[in-house]
Amino acid sequence: MDRFRAMKAFVAVADAGSLSAAARRMGTPLANISRLLAQLEGQLDCVLIERTTRRMALTAAGRDYLDACRRVIETLEASESRIAGQSEELAGAIAITAPVSFGRLQILPLVTEFLGPHPRIDVRLLLTDRNIDLVEDDIDVAVRIGDLRDSGLLAMRVGSLRLVTCASPQLLKGRAIPSSPSDLADRPCITFSGLMQGGSRWVFKSKRHGRKAVRVHPRFNVNTAEAAVDASISGVGIVRVLSYQAEAAIQAGQLVPLLQHFEDTPIPIHLVYRATRSDNPRVRRFVEFAAARLRQRHPPRARKL
Repeated sequence: MDRFRAMKAFVAVADAGSLSAAARRMGTPLANISRLLAQLEGQLDCVLIERTTRRMALTAAGRDYLDACRRVIETLEASESRIAGQSEELAGAIAITAPVSFGRLQILPLVTEFLGPHPRIDVRLLLTDRNIDLVEDDIDVAVRIGDLRDSGLLAMRVGSLRLVTCASPQLLKGRAIPSSPSDLADRPCITFSGLMQGGSRWVFKSKRHGRKAVRVHPRFNVNTAEAAVDASISGVGIVRVLSYQAEAAIQAGQLVPLLQHFEDTPIPIHLVYRATRSDNPRVRRFVEFAAARLRQRHPPRARKL
C-alpha cells in the first residue's frame, strides 16, 4: 500500500464529504479511493469513517488521525516546495479565491500578469462572494474585503476601499444636490444584493458626522453591482457601491460622487492564507506580488474619487 497516497485519499474524503467527490478532487477513479481507504483502515486495524447509504462521518479515531495526516502532508509539501524553490523557476499550482466583481476587475489582471514570467505555475481562481473554507476547498490565498473574523489564518492588509454614493449628471440636472443622507429618502435609488450592500437601509459613517442611517426608496433593484452602476449611468437613480465598482464611470464623467464627507471610513482589503502554506515559495511569491500591486492601486487610506 502507498501509505502517503492513502493518507491523501483519506483527507480528501473527509474534506469532500463523499468518496465520489474525493475521487473528482484527486482525479482518481472512485474504486481507487475506496480501495485506498479500506487498505488504510486495515493497516490501522480501525474504522476511520463510518459509511452508510445516507451519510459519512468520522469516528473518534478518524478525527485524531485526520489531524495527524494533515500535519504530515502539509509538512512534506512545504519541504518539497522549499527544495523546488531553490531553483530559479517556480512550479506547481496555486488556488486563489476572491469576491466576484473585485476578482474579475482587480485580481484576474493581476493573476495573468503574474503568470507571464512563471510558465510552470498553474492557477485555479475561484470567484465567489461566499467566504469559503480555505482548508475544505484546498485554497492557498483568499482575498477578503471588510473586517475579518478570528479564524486562525494569517492575514496581510493590502489596501482599503470605501463606499461611494453617486448619480448621473442627467438625474441631478435641475435638482438640488443632496447635502445630507436624509436627502436621499425622497430620491429614486438603486439597490442590489451584494458585497457590503445594506439593501434599502444605507448607513453612512465618517469621523466628522458619525453614523447616519437612511431608508431609501429602491426604484430599481438588481442582483449585481455592475448592473446597478449601469442603471445609474442611465439615469434610473442614485446608487451606492464600493469605490472600485464606480471608479471608471466617475472618471468618465458618467457618474458624480455625492455625500463624500459622510463616507470616509476605510474598508480593508486583506490577503488571507494558511500558516502551513506560508513557506511555500510559489504562494509566498504570489502573495508578495499581489500585495505590492494592490497597495499601489488601493492605498491603506482609501482615496476619494
